[in-house]
Amino acid sequence: MAVGPTWRGRVRKVRTRPLIAVSIIVAAVAIVVAAVLLIVRPWEGGSPPPASGESSESAASPSAAPPLVEESTHILDDAGPDAPVVVEFLDFECEACGAVYPTMEALRGEYGDEVTFAVRYFPLPGHFNSGNAAVAVEAAAQQDAFEPMYQRMFETQAEWGEAQVSEAGRFRGYAEQLGLDMAAYDAAIEDPATLARVEQDFQAGIALGIDRTPTIFIDGERLELSQISDIEAAIQAALGE
Repeated sequence: MAVGPTWRGRVRKVRTRPLIAVSIIVAAVAIVVAAVLLIVRPWEGGSPPPASGESSESAASPSAAPPLVEESTHILDDAGPDAPVVVEFLDFECEACGAVYPTMEALRGEYGDEVTFAVRYFPLPGHFNSGNAAVAVEAAAQQDAFEPMYQRMFETQAEWGEAQVSEAGRFRGYAEQLGLDMAAYDAAIEDPATLARVEQDFQAGIALGIDRTPTIFIDGERLELSQISDIEAAIQAALGE
């Protein structure tokens, strides 16, 4: 016997009832899960809640922040363990860093016996050759030539800065001019560990909240640089002058 339209309608109605029931169950489970999430707090696993008015991120930041000077940080002048420390996060292609460079060199000459000067890489993604320059300097550093290569980059910045093609060949020429072992230099450039060393500084900078260059810390305090004379003023304050 053929099934008429009315019967087909009844079959569809009967089959929708279990689906409605399942939907109700799923909705109930979702409500229970949401309630549990509202009740359970992340700090109930053993950590105390953040203080009033303080976000969880800011509460964790002091312990999460890396040291300003690590074992691998490049030191230009070491004035001893009790000396104030100047740490500059820089980008070799950054025009502002290039503008600050002569002042930093002059301050090193003036205060290098009293103040430790350290440098860390922070190549900005918007600069085409900033990473190439940092890797080249780090490759030179492996032959104890960090300082002369660092200086060469800033002294020639106007010649290659803002280029939109790789200047790695130019930087290799600088290494040759400095008398480096070129086989060792080339190997260092190709070694992923050299890039990783640059990345280590960059990630430390990110963790410290750095978003621009140059960013300078003097005796652990980030310098709000409004004019170039602020650097010496902060150094003198750190020295108690």
